[in-house]
Amino acid sequence: MSAVATQGAATKAATVACTQCGRKNRVPAAAEGIPRCGNCRSPLPWITDAGDDDFAGIAEQATPVVLVDLWATWCGPCRMVSPALELVAREMAGTIKLVKVDVDQAPAVAQRFQVQAVPTLLLLDKGEVIDRQAGAAPAAALRQWVERAIAGRH
Repeated sequence: MSAVATQGAATKAATVACTQCGRKNRVPAAAEGIPRCGNCRSPLPWITDAGDDDFAGIAEQATPVVLVDLWATWCGPCRMVSPALELVAREMAGTIKLVKVDVDQAPAVAQRFQVQAVPTLLLLDKGEVIDRQAGAAPAAALRQWVERAIAGRH
């Protein structure tokens, strides 16, 4: 990975409200460990975007398990599953990181993971695919899928 890609991942950040105390926190796209609230120290939801240039730094080097959402703007089921994935990421704050990848903007990532349909969901543990599924599902089913895959890993 180039220094530019690493720098881009490190400087990209989102403002996230803590689910426990409501305090707003700046959460970088890539960092070591798990983001925590600066006020109450609760784990924060970690939701970010990645592309061809910064995927390695954002998704493969993350400490928690990474839920990768490979989606497209023109895909109806992708738009339907997105809020469910974000809900799962909020509920499982500190356990998973949600990384969204637009396959039209990141063709190298899509090709690497042999994406043939969107949405395609991957679970990565230190860059290794531990599970994958295609298609949309409700939040409860997605959470069960993530929990089963993580439990089977440990």
